[in-house]
Amino acid sequence: MAGRVNIVLMKIRNAEALARDDKRADGLAIIEAGIGAVLPENVIRDQVRIDGDVLEIKDLRFDLSRYRHIFVAGGGKASGAMAIELENIFNGRITGGIVNDRYGIEAKTKIIKICHGGHPLPTRDGVKGVEDMLRMLSSAGTDDLVIFLISGGGSALLPYPAKCISLEDTIMLTDLLLKSGARIAEMNAVRKHISAIKGGQFLKYVDGATAISLIVSDVVGDDVGFIASGPTAPDDTTFADAIGILIKYDIYGQAPASVIEHLEAGKRGEIPENPKSGDPIFKRVTNVIVASNEIALEAAAKKALALNYRPLILGSCIIGESREAGLVLSGIAKACLKSGKPVEPPAAIISGGETTVTIRGKGKGGRNQELVLGALQNIVPGMTIISVDTDGIDGASDACGAIADSSTRERADKMGLSVAAYLKENASYEFFKKLDGLIFTGPTGTNVSDLRLILAYKK
Repeated sequence: MAGRVNIVLMKIRNAEALARDDKRADGLAIIEAGIGAVLPENVIRDQVRIDGDVLEIKDLRFDLSRYRHIFVAGGGKASGAMAIELENIFNGRITGGIVNDRYGIEAKTKIIKICHGGHPLPTRDGVKGVEDMLRMLSSAGTDDLVIFLISGGGSALLPYPAKCISLEDTIMLTDLLLKSGARIAEMNAVRKHISAIKGGQFLKYVDGATAISLIVSDVVGDDVGFIASGPTAPDDTTFADAIGILIKYDIYGQAPASVIEHLEAGKRGEIPENPKSGDPIFKRVTNVIVASNEIALEAAAKKALALNYRPLILGSCIIGESREAGLVLSGIAKACLKSGKPVEPPAAIISGGETTVTIRGKGKGGRNQELVLGALQNIVPGMTIISVDTDGIDGASDACGAIADSSTRERADKMGLSVAAYLKENASYEFFKKLDGLIFTGPTGTNVSDLRLILAYKK
């Protein structure tokens, strides 16, 4: 397959203001390189192409002459950008398409309709977009091809509640899950069991057509069953698992009655489980991950090396409470400065995954901002830390993350800003706003979870 050309770069809007020294500038450049590597414009162009009548996706081949129609459906934070690039590649071959992206995303497409919905909480517009998709797919048959564009955020952007569960109850449950501290896989295990299309159920509406899912992963481990709650993938969780998660996070008693009744009926076997691995429904679908956190980490490491840092990738599977993860990462950087282990300075310690925040205060922020605030408890001279959400929106804020170094802590102390007090209120946004440490990109058009960097260097 031909190599990537015309790389699209991602730029941090306020990079110049944030880059108050060369280490900060280096760190921001490394983050930009990491996110740029997983922009749909780049990964779709690099991994999907058409040669005559042959569609090539990585090492897979599909004969397009076999198909009467080609439909496109799906949703998530990368779906609009993916749709644009797919139209360019297919060059008029697409019969029709509909995808759901976030409000405010302007994707200029010719054939694929971009509908909009809410995130992180689903909205009525999102439901309407799904309904439009299902009407379109009702005309698909065994001699047609359906290409699903799936990316992180699809759990909220593709809302289609199970029968007897209202959208309002779905919103209420989603809000409870988001505030509970549950991991994304746990939240999606629940959401798959209150939906009529998630957990592999979207395939029920394609009537035997061949299906290909192009997936941008925001899930630790890249399990397609949990990305956007797995609309085209087997669901190996159960109704009992979903109930157990609500009990684990002490929200079973707060969940809407319709949700509990539905889950309990499923546990009793009165409602069929979602299709499992080996179900015949999956024989005609191919799920392909085209972008993941690993790709972003590798690109960031390559840029760090070019800037004369020794890169150390800790992996893409880091989870847990954000503030605790910040302490751990800053501790690793401190060890580098003290002993040269696990890597000799100047070092770039790079990691991914998705941490969580258990909401106890009334402040504003996101998991990446809280991670950096947590790290400030343990920061020393010779360290610069950055943590961002690759989709450009961190939590319930307009920032994608934050940047800090030892001077940040010194300035905070002089201003009387207590790190502990702001952590107690989950007020990381307010903290970094006062210290000019918020990072802004706007929606990036991709979503492969979080990207974190600590530079360790001799002062």
